[in-house]
Amino acid sequence: MTPEQIEKRKRVMGRSIKLGHCVCDPAKPCPCPVFQEKNVCLCAGEHLPVDDVVAVRLTEHVRSAGCASKIGQKDLDEVLSRLPPIRDPRLVVGTSTGDDAGVFELRPGLLLVQTVDVFMPSVDDPRLFGRVAACNSLSDVYAMGGTPVTALSIIGFPIHTLPRRAMVEILSGGMEVLAEAGTVLVGGHSINEEEIKFGFAVTGVVERENLVTNAAAAPGDVLVLTKPLGVGMIALAGQLGRACERALQAAGTSMATLNRAAAEVMVRHGVKTCTDVTGFGLLGHLTRMMMESGTGAEVDFDALPLLPDVASYAEQGIYSGANERNSAFVAGEVEFAARLGVAQQAILYDAQTSGGLLMAVPPARVAALLDDLHAAGVAAAARIGRVTDKGRVRIVVR
Repeated sequence: MTPEQIEKRKRVMGRSIKLGHCVCDPAKPCPCPVFQEKNVCLCAGEHLPVDDVVAVRLTEHVRSAGCASKIGQKDLDEVLSRLPPIRDPRLVVGTSTGDDAGVFELRPGLLLVQTVDVFMPSVDDPRLFGRVAACNSLSDVYAMGGTPVTALSIIGFPIHTLPRRAMVEILSGGMEVLAEAGTVLVGGHSINEEEIKFGFAVTGVVERENLVTNAAAAPGDVLVLTKPLGVGMIALAGQLGRACERALQAAGTSMATLNRAAAEVMVRHGVKTCTDVTGFGLLGHLTRMMMESGTGAEVDFDALPLLPDVASYAEQGIYSGANERNSAFVAGEVEFAARLGVAQQAILYDAQTSGGLLMAVPPARVAALLDDLHAAGVAAAARIGRVTDKGRVRIVVR
């Protein structure tokens, strides 16, 4: 250490000892365990040696993978209900409907679409995580029928304990996807955080006539889902070392695929009701859509597109605590056929990261819509049920 570094350490540690705790972490004493074990004072700007070449498995450094880290819908609704309502004639879609993004009128006919999404890694590879995070963040704009224009990155990263190369890879992966989407990264914000988090605040535009919301489903509409389910279970299986390579690759490919093509087909066919399926699971997002539309729905379990080995992981009980939170939100709203056990039900509660679009489509448009989705490369797109009048329960899964 140089004389200047030694003097800085003495000055900072002297202040910490006088205060009775570390100035950079009041929960720790001074000298802290890191200093005692490694002879490094983080408060004085000293760093632990980090190998910038060693490979990093991101999911080893987080508790909850992907969108399973989100606050549950029931808890979130309870908190939001305590906030004052926002009343502005220019606000077209706000928080009251739990939609995918906020919509604000810039001028007659032209609407601004804004959203933000940040979550923990659902994959181990840093560049892939960056791509998944970007796809997930952009998806909310696509679900509203909009075009994403600009983005701000938000990253939490333990800069003193993990290789900086990993942070570079995360950001680079996100920038690759933004470029694919024609979205300009205009800046961002970073936090020195123990658990890795990443995402984007995205701004898009949509013509009012093309706006899609979660509140216009009508009885008789057909439910179409554009991506397979199960990424949450596969992510957890990966954390536990119990996921096969085929499932991990399939989940990574699905999560790192933009919903852009699906959204463009949706708008072209005049669909007016959609949501993307993410952290609240298929049933959480479907229930919200039906609540806002004042309708019910029937879901055909056998028609659901699933990623490889998901049914097996469900049977083994490999699903996260997000399932409990998601099932709590729809309690009393969903009825399952007797043939569908706990494992099958868990698939519908599974928290998705960068999931597909869930559309309510008028029957006359379904065949052409699916043909165009498949032609556009959205191979997993499938009919999974239909919208009904609300009955004794809101959702029936057969």
